[in-house]
Parts: sequence; C-alpha cells; structure tokens
Amino acid sequence: MSTANPQRRAVLKGGSLLTLLYSIDGIATLLSPREAHTKAVALQALSPVECRTLEAIGEVLLPGARSAGLAEYVDYQLSIDFGDCLLAARVVDVAPPLAAFYRAALASIDAAAKRTMGSVFATLPAEAQIVFVKTMATSDPPGWDGPPAPLVFYLLRSDAIDVCYGTAEAYERLGVPYMPHLLPGTAW
Repeated sequence: MSTANPQRRAVLKGGSLLTLLYSIDGIATLLSPREAHTKAVALQALSPVECRTLEAIGEVLLPGARSAGLAEYVDYQLSIDFGDCLLAARVVDVAPPLAAFYRAALASIDAAAKRTMGSVFATLPAEAQIVFVKTMATSDPPGWDGPPAPLVFYLLRSDAIDVCYGTAEAYERLGVPYMPHLLPGTAW
C-alpha cells in the first residue's frame, strides 16, 4: 500500500523542489513526482476523478505533465501544511484550504465540459480539449460555476511547468544552464 506522508519539511535533502517524502508500505521514501506517478503512490487529497481531470488538462497545458507526476505533485502539496505548500496558488493568495479551490476548479472543468461538449473533460477528443482550454485562458466557458477560469488556467499551467521543468535534468534537456541559488546535494 502506498500513501503520501504529509509531514512538515517534506522537501528534504537533494535541494530539489521536486523530491518529496512519501510513505510506501509504511517506509518513508524520497521520490520525485515522476517516480511517485510511476510507482502509483496513493493520492491523499484528490479523488480518482479529480486526478483524471487534472492529468488530462495538464497534458493540454503542457504535454508530458501526466508522466512528470502532475497529479502526484499537486496532491502531495494539497496534503501538507499550508505553510509548506509550494503551489502557485499561494503566490496569488488563494485562501486555504487550497484543496477546496482545486476541487471546485476541477469540478467546474468537468461540469462545463459536460454541459457544452457532452462529456467530462478527460474523455473529450483532443481537439475539443484544446478548444475548451483556449476558452479557459481568457474567460469562463459556458456552464462554468467555479473560480474564475483564467485563474484556474494560470495556476494549473504553473503547476504543470513546475513539475515538468523544476529540475536540473529538465534545464539540461532545454539546453539552459542550471544556476540554482543553492546547489542540490544529488542529481535527482
């Protein structure tokens, strides 16, 4: 059985923003969100439906976000103390608990997609998902009843960018020199 361990100071050795402390079969283990995704670490804050929606919209916002562990990253951050949370929602002063904001946002994505396109977001054809997300970038899609869609777009996109490009390895893939404020102790 795998569960996230919502302990304070979860971002530990390695200096990586993306090395988090999970509990797998009762054993504390440092994993990147990508590794947590691969090992199917159990989610703590998001439901399976919310996870599917988040992963689907993450893939539209930034291809590769699902396999990078977007749902595991967001879920983990939602399950720890607000003061330790690294989600962009804190920067724009979304009031805690952030899980309530994410649940409302993901439910709104599915509800609006179902009302306007006949299906929840994750099951829409890729072209329809892109059209829906383009609308979210500038206005609330028809049938939307959650937090402002452009804010949701911005925050989910920021989360996807963080999980996909928040490592030295990602900088290397982009051909950008990695110049951290503090050097990590490992190469992730």
